[in-house]
Amino acid sequence: MAKRRIRNLRALVRAFFGGARAREAERQAELGRLRFRDGQAIPHHIAFIMDGNGRWATSRHLPRSMGHRAGVEALRRVVRLCNDYHVPMLTVYAFSTENWGRPADEVSALMGLLWETIRTDVDRLNSEGVRLRHVGRLEGLDQDIQDAIHWMEDLTRNNDKLELNVCFNYGGRAELVDAVHEIIAAKIPPDQVTEETISSYLYTRDLPDPDLIVRTGGEMRLSNYLIWQAAYAEYYSTATLWPDFGEADLVAALDAYASRKRRFGKTDAQLAAESNAENGNDASPVEAAGDANPSRNGTYPQAARH
Repeated sequence: MAKRRIRNLRALVRAFFGGARAREAERQAELGRLRFRDGQAIPHHIAFIMDGNGRWATSRHLPRSMGHRAGVEALRRVVRLCNDYHVPMLTVYAFSTENWGRPADEVSALMGLLWETIRTDVDRLNSEGVRLRHVGRLEGLDQDIQDAIHWMEDLTRNNDKLELNVCFNYGGRAELVDAVHEIIAAKIPPDQVTEETISSYLYTRDLPDPDLIVRTGGEMRLSNYLIWQAAYAEYYSTATLWPDFGEADLVAALDAYASRKRRFGKTDAQLAAESNAENGNDASPVEAAGDANPSRNGTYPQAARH
């Protein structure tokens, strides 16, 4: 009985410290991705839920399709702004798997708008060094749209100035279902399925998770968007409708992100101790704990600059 208790205790200890090592590795990976501009943290990857096109049009007594066209103009504006603010990756929620339930004329208009936007914008985006990727299911889309998506991806494949991922015919739960199907088809033993395994079968398998998710239109939900990838993302909601989203709105989102305290599973005292150890300071963790807080202007502690 005593030997069994000892074995169980050892197993618990191994599990605890193994989990701690995994969390520390994840934290270091997160820290390594933080970027700074003028002392302020800038997200590497922003994901947008572009909400409010219909409400924007309705408030102006316009057809909803005009709201979607205004939304395309807003996307063009935000791509330029992200480039100006050195945000290297942008993901946008353009059409969800649930959007098929909208009125047929609106769905048709959205499909036509996607085709028109690809046709008119791809050459310019390519010349500006933007890489375009589709994230979502191709099944269910007309063949000409599938061909256009393949063409834009192939044309911009080697661009590296800014990456624009367009979630079209995308749903977070559908993505997980498709990943499970592929894992089963690959005959991977259940005991070998890890978080890394699942991530490697998602539509976003070669993309970093978003650091910041911005939703326009005032709602406070993810709406089935990047539900696996958003596990550690910061969330920001603004009442601004997507067609009206401009530089001031982006700056507000960036400021909110920079003011957040990203502990990565650790305490303030631990972060402060790491910061002092890295900088050669002698202050105790308790004395330095306040230094781990971002200041009101959004600067981050040196510990986050790995």
